[in-house]
Amino acid sequence: MGNSTVRAVDRTGAPERARGGGLAVLSVAFAFWITMAGTTAPTPLYPLYGEEFGFTPFTVTVVFAVYALGVVLGLLVFGRLSDQVGRRPVLVAATLLSVVAAVVFLLAQSVAAMLVARVVSGFSAALVTGAATASLAERLGQHSRVKPATLALFANMGGLACGTLIAGILADLAPSPLRTPWVVMLALAAVGMLGVLVSGESSAHRSGFSLQVQPLHVPAEIRSDFLRSAMAAGAGFAVLGVLTAVTGLFLGTVLHESSHALTGLVVFIAFACTALGQLLVRTLKPATALPASCLGLIAAAGLIAAAMATSTLAPLLVGAAANGLATGIAVGHGIGGITTRSAPQHRGASVSTFFAILYSMLAVPAIGVGVLIRETSLRPAGETFSAVVAALSLGVLLSLVRTGRRAA
Repeated sequence: MGNSTVRAVDRTGAPERARGGGLAVLSVAFAFWITMAGTTAPTPLYPLYGEEFGFTPFTVTVVFAVYALGVVLGLLVFGRLSDQVGRRPVLVAATLLSVVAAVVFLLAQSVAAMLVARVVSGFSAALVTGAATASLAERLGQHSRVKPATLALFANMGGLACGTLIAGILADLAPSPLRTPWVVMLALAAVGMLGVLVSGESSAHRSGFSLQVQPLHVPAEIRSDFLRSAMAAGAGFAVLGVLTAVTGLFLGTVLHESSHALTGLVVFIAFACTALGQLLVRTLKPATALPASCLGLIAAAGLIAAAMATSTLAPLLVGAAANGLATGIAVGHGIGGITTRSAPQHRGASVSTFFAILYSMLAVPAIGVGVLIRETSLRPAGETFSAVVAALSLGVLLSLVRTGRRAA
């Protein structure tokens, strides 16, 4: 998510040396990783919850979507909290919320409890992202061999990727598949909370708490590029959301694959490739990054539709990887444009707006697919969704082509 490059300063205004040693950096990175891992841990368990509580695929998409809505609300209300009260209190709060979400899932006996756990997870993700990214930047400093933004990226996307894979493996191997993953997540989140609690504060200045909603801001100087990047990345996030919500259903009902680890693997590939795409964008020219992303999203949508139409696994795996790479490129391009070409005083609000759009796209299409599944069935719903994603990506691509022609 957002890449903060804030550096601590001492009382004289001079830059302060990076705060904390390697253990403090590791503690913050681990807290970031486990908090994000907890948000995707339910993915391979949804079919089991469906059997346990007797709910429909539509309910699964709603349970998933409330997480994304929790992230958006958390970003808008608490996005600047770590600037106001310090990094450590917010990191402790984020990991504590991750612990609470794991406890609620562990004890869940109804869909209502799952919805509560997902909203809490959304708040934990919103709190940890800015606080951990800023803390890593302050602890490592600008001249570290390990770049803070790269470490934050791997903690963030690595957590999203690993959470679903770990939960899937545990669900296959453990005697209690709906309990054991949450015991493990609970224990790891508690370790993460203890780590940030004893690591000390990395921020030298705090502005004091004031509760106000972060205003949305689309930078006028890069409005066209901002909106195109957001639409392309949003299309990719929509696919990530649907993969996270219904992959287990597809594998179980269409392919008759009962492995929860396989569900976790599909989503792991998607998120891992999203991280790789954000690294890959650094090697691409700005003029080629977004067109390449759009082409990748169109190809991914075609592969996922082919998986639905032919009831085969291989196109789904390749499509998940292609979508992840394309999404990561679009996200990296969008954030790069904001941080290098927009007015400095509006960058924080612009990044929050960018991710508010992405997480809205993560949630709303998933619910739409749930409605389609209820009205038709999984395969036509998946094919229709893939067509919409391809059309949106094609629209962005054609817009880029028209702009390029006018510029020439």
